[in-house]
Amino acid sequence: MAGKGLFGRVREALFPSRKAPVQSTTQAGQVRDRKYGGNTKAMAAAYGVSPRTVQRWIDGTRHPTKHIDQLQREAVEVQTTERGRERKAKQLAQRGTVSGIGARVGRTVTFEIRGSDAVRARDIHLNLTGEQAAALAVAEDEDEVRAVIGQALADYFNGGAGYGGFGPDDFDFDPNDFDLS
Repeated sequence: MAGKGLFGRVREALFPSRKAPVQSTTQAGQVRDRKYGGNTKAMAAAYGVSPRTVQRWIDGTRHPTKHIDQLQREAVEVQTTERGRERKAKQLAQRGTVSGIGARVGRTVTFEIRGSDAVRARDIHLNLTGEQAAALAVAEDEDEVRAVIGQALADYFNGGAGYGGFGPDDFDFDPNDFDLS
């Protein structure tokens, strides 16, 4: 599903029992109830549509087309509570250097090696630390997910945290060629 994006795929991998519903009617109802406190007008304002349009999404007489990506992202967001994410993060952080969570990053594109540009076009398999996995569990958006994965890539190419000179911003990767295991 194109609308989930990097953030949505990470959420679903870390919280497998909390996948977003497939039907847009269910998604719209859950987003309205959980993110907007049941307030149809507030949700309509956030989407730039009329409250009647939101109601039609919920009752199934209309389906969002222009706003489907936003709706899918928010449906993934509302599947887990802040408390649930914090609890999962605490469990993952206690695992130490081996979280049991792996990531595959495809086409890690560019980074610097001793001041020169280098190109790497290969899959990188990362074993995330408990701290990195915990940071993914509490991430609020795609930028935070990218920062965590960027740091994991830096650690990988540096030979571990604290070695080498790479930082999270030295890496650019295709978010559609990424998954957790």
